[in-house]
Order: sequence, then C-alpha cells, then structure tokens
Amino acid sequence: MAQSIDKMPFFDGTQYAHWKTRMKFFIKSKDYKLWDIVEDGTFVPQQSKTDWSAEDRKKMELNCKALHILFSVFGPNIYEKMSSCESAKEVWDKLEVTYEGTNKVKKTKIRLLNLAYENFKMDSEEDIEKMFDRFSTMTNGLKGYGEAIPEEKLVRKLIYSLLES
Repeated sequence: MAQSIDKMPFFDGTQYAHWKTRMKFFIKSKDYKLWDIVEDGTFVPQQSKTDWSAEDRKKMELNCKALHILFSVFGPNIYEKMSSCESAKEVWDKLEVTYEGTNKVKKTKIRLLNLAYENFKMDSEEDIEKMFDRFSTMTNGLKGYGEAIPEEKLVRKLIYSLLES
C-alpha cells in the first residue's frame, strides 16, 4: 500500500538508517532552507528579541519549523530523549550519535560492512531475489555511512558472487 507523500515518516527508535533517509528527503521537500538549518545549525542572536534583524527572525522561524517537524514524528520515548534540544541541528546530531554511534563506532560499522562486502557470496540455498536483498541491505548500509560504491563495481561484485550453477 502506497503512503501519502505528505505523511511524515514516524520514528520509534527502530530502523534509523531507513527513517533518516526518508526524513531528510521529507524536510528538503517542504523547504530546502529547513534542511540547511537542520544540517548546518542555526545562529542564535545574542541580543534580545526586540533587537533581532529580519534575517535573525527568519533563521529562528526556520529552526522552529524544523523542530516542529522533527518532534512531530517521534514516539514518546524518542521525544523524551530529545525534548531538551533547542535547535533542529542539536536534535539531528543527538539522533545520529544515539542511533548510529560516535565516529569511532561508525568507523567500526563501516569496516564491518566493507568486510561483509568483500566476502559477499551467494548462499547455496538462496535464490537471486534473496541474494539481491541481502546485497542491497549491505550496500545501502555503506551508503548510509557515506561509503557509496560506484554502480559498475556493484554490478561486477554481484555477477562474481553468483554460484556457478
């Protein structure tokens, strides 16, 4: 069953990589400037609100819109973990550390996925569809960590991974 393109992707703490990709595109589709705020952070003016420039006010409005979108997709447990955050970037960064890990953890996961990629072979009881699903999960995991593999290399790897039969 197809989902509405306007439906925000709910996050309950599972399948973070999948949710992260969907959420990134959802926010960009609403307003690309919102994604800039999530990715780059927001400047918080040091002066009182009455002294804010129009640009300061616009950045703060974008931050509030991005926060609203993010908090709207969290279940109660995730909301509790993120509720102290004051900027959309802070929420996004905290989600990444919580569900992807620190840079050291990410590097370890990338190494493990690269090792799985290098050793990938079709199992004897596996059909092509299951093999491709397993391959896609692994390569999408690498891509999620910023380790995209060129398509021609992926195709070669798949072909060489097939059983002779």
